[in-house]
Amino acid sequence: MRKTLIALLLAGALPTLALAMPDAEPREHKHCGQSDMRGEHRGPGMRMFKDLDLSAEQREQMGKLMRERKGGPQEITQKYLDKLSDADKQAMHKELESARLEHDKAIRAILTPEQQKTFDAHKAEMDKRRAEREEFAAWKAEKDSKAE
Repeated sequence: MRKTLIALLLAGALPTLALAMPDAEPREHKHCGQSDMRGEHRGPGMRMFKDLDLSAEQREQMGKLMRERKGGPQEITQKYLDKLSDADKQAMHKELESARLEHDKAIRAILTPEQQKTFDAHKAEMDKRRAEREEFAAWKAEKDSKAE
């Protein structure tokens, strides 16, 4: 009886002890392999910053920039969606590109030169993947139109 009671007490205390232990490193999400960045922006865009080894101040500044930019492109797009002439479409693309370049410039201003190199490499990889997706979409659209 006494052994069973001691075993039950230990078994009940283990989860509490495990939760009370401090985290040495951010945990990784099992479903996507990304680390847990508590209180910060999560999502595919944050992969670009994974290897930059940002300081706490840089993470704070980066989070602020990301929150400021969050609705920007959608607002610009919505502003022009009601006017679908060719001139308006070109103006929208120019404004979106300008906003994106300003955002990248602000991010680079926060980073050290080594971090900028890593950021540029991640950005190039993202651009490459985006181009591949666009090529695939164009190929699929062409294939679908030939099938009809």
